[in-house]
Amino acid sequence: MSSTSIRTIRVRAAAPGLRVPHERHPRKYITGDGTVVVPATAYYLRRISDGELVEVEVEVDDAPPAAAGKANKPKSKEA
Repeated sequence: MSSTSIRTIRVRAAAPGLRVPHERHPRKYITGDGTVVVPATAYYLRRISDGELVEVEVEVDDAPPAAAGKANKPKSKEA
C-alpha cells in the first residue's frame, strides 16, 4: 500500500483588504492579516498565478518551538 500525501502551501492575500474565498468554503476568506495552510490544488495555484494570493515561505526563526506551549504554562497555585 502506498501512502499518498497531499502537498500543502502557506498563502496569504496579495494586497491589504483583499479577501479570497476558500475553495470549499466560499463564505470563509483568506486575507492579508495572516497566513493559511491550504492544499496545493488547481484552485489555489490559479489564485497565486492570477496574483490574488502569494505563497509565503516559513522561516526557521518564525516557527514556534515544539515544546514552547508546554514549558510556558503557569504552575498551579499551592495551598
